[in-house]
Amino acid sequence: MTKPCLPPHPEITPVRFKVPAGACDSHAHVFGPYAQFPLSEDRSYTPPENGAERFIAHLDRLGLTRGVLVTASAQGDDNRNVLQALSEYPDRLRAVGVLRGDIPEKDLDALARQGVRGARFNLYKHDGKAVYRNGVGIDDFTALAPRLKARGMHAQIWIHAPDLPEMAPTLLASGVDLVVDHQGRMNAARSVDDPGFQFLCKLLAEGKAWTKISGADRNTAVGSPFPDIAPFATSLLKANSERVVWGTDWPHINYYEPAHVPDDGILLNLLGDWMPDEATRKRVLVDNPARLYGFNPA
Repeated sequence: MTKPCLPPHPEITPVRFKVPAGACDSHAHVFGPYAQFPLSEDRSYTPPENGAERFIAHLDRLGLTRGVLVTASAQGDDNRNVLQALSEYPDRLRAVGVLRGDIPEKDLDALARQGVRGARFNLYKHDGKAVYRNGVGIDDFTALAPRLKARGMHAQIWIHAPDLPEMAPTLLASGVDLVVDHQGRMNAARSVDDPGFQFLCKLLAEGKAWTKISGADRNTAVGSPFPDIAPFATSLLKANSERVVWGTDWPHINYYEPAHVPDDGILLNLLGDWMPDEATRKRVLVDNPARLYGFNPA
């Protein structure tokens, strides 16, 4: 039995810049209702219920139009609640699912029609051990990559940037579009000169991968308002701002102290610091997600 996580932060700091029409939160999760969509028994954390209606309210509070839901590890490969959310808000939501390598062709086609634009693969390890249970790994990636590519879908890779150089030959050989989660999960205590992080920047610069500048609250070494994340985020933007999307990681699972739960307004305001010009913010918040996730033009 895992300890229950705290709910999202109850307050949102006002956003300091004008959020462009069509802006997207490109990384979030929904959970429940558990009577209908129970969590996996073999999970690393237990989040409170936060369904599609609450996520839409979260978008509205921030002035965002669109969102991308990612099936979380606590759900295993059960994508049903994400698919339910897509059916309720087809114009506002897209999704990234957790898929096994042996998924039938007809089921993969059905997911694509419903708004699933990619599959997430969990390669995130610490000291050689998986940090979160229930993910699908490199074997499933190898089986699925050509099938995803054939459908214009992408592979979302949850990996620690220092592990990227070792895994890159396998990932790149597939030819499928790659999206690296949470800016390579780089702890800000490490330098931007870290070879793995520089490798991620190189992938972006060469147009071989995308990344999400998300997870500031998890990557920081000093806490809110996360000043130590700026060098990493700006390095990725400088490498190729056309290959970057942004997300909150709402509802911020795996927090147990109220002081640690991030304020989503502060997370969004970081973009005003990292991207002071409106054109770059529109690219990251609107244009790039529209291309990657297949939203209609704003």
